Amino acid sequence: MPRRQVTITALTALPTAPPANLRPLPDRYLTPEDVASLFGVPLETVYQWRRKRTGPPGFRVGRHLRYHPDAVAQWVSDQAHQAA
Repeated sequence: MPRRQVTITALTALPTAPPANLRPLPDRYLTPEDVASLFGVPLETVYQWRRKRTGPPGFRVGRHLRYHPDAVAQWVSDQAHQAA
């Protein structure tokens, strides 16, 4: 069966810099272990926060739970404002 030739000329016309309204991805997303260590709580507490929807918002990558560092920082800020 002959192989099809794919041209990539259309991709070279794309802009090299992302639009100004897009933020760069963080260097690393936080794991539940990272969040537990950050707050000095047991790992099970982080999972309970997730189940009760009271902790920082997380997301799944496949079967792995991850937290965006900015979302965790925002959650901390929100908690501080609610306590004041």
